[in-house]
Amino acid sequence: MRVHVADHPLVAHKITLLRDERTNSATFRALAEELVILIGYEATKQLKTETVAVTTPVTETTGQKLSEPLPLVVPILRAGLGLLEGMLRLLPTAEVGFLGMVRNEETLEASTYAERLPDDLSGRQCYVLDPMLATGGTLAAAIRFLVDRGADHITAICLLTAPEGCERVEKELDGLGVPITVVTAGMDERLNEKGYIVPGLGDAGDRLYGIVG
Repeated sequence: MRVHVADHPLVAHKITLLRDERTNSATFRALAEELVILIGYEATKQLKTETVAVTTPVTETTGQKLSEPLPLVVPILRAGLGLLEGMLRLLPTAEVGFLGMVRNEETLEASTYAERLPDDLSGRQCYVLDPMLATGGTLAAAIRFLVDRGADHITAICLLTAPEGCERVEKELDGLGVPITVVTAGMDERLNEKGYIVPGLGDAGDRLYGIVG
């Protein structure tokens, strides 16, 4: 598994604003959208393209367009929805699937409660949106779910990650045989006893929507 931490002044600036407990939900959503565009640019460097002919006002030449099947963007509900709009601004032709997963706050294990995905993901490049890679259980389960459907190239886009989460994802997916990349705006220090990222930004879903649950 490859982990790429974005290194850009604008990313650092926006993450700082996200961390601030005084940042309201409307501003938080706008910042999250801006951030996913910035780090999504890094995450999509390996997009598959094909050569096509194109006629300019001056001459004929060749260029590149996204190959089919088109990439699939998969937000993990509910917090992943906060990153979807920004990702679609970057990749407007991408298709969207949804994966509902919930973490048991006692065991920290993730379970699937809903999904809306193609039955066959063979040949699809999948971009999983999960704002916080904390314990890693949810993301690992989501990636394995996609691989079971045939996905063979998966990139996770996260606002913040914890070392423990990255280690768990790598361990649980060891030997999967599918290239996995995590692109994040920041690698934080650690997890606390409740499984929250420190210093983190709190619960991303609550910060995005202002509703606990």
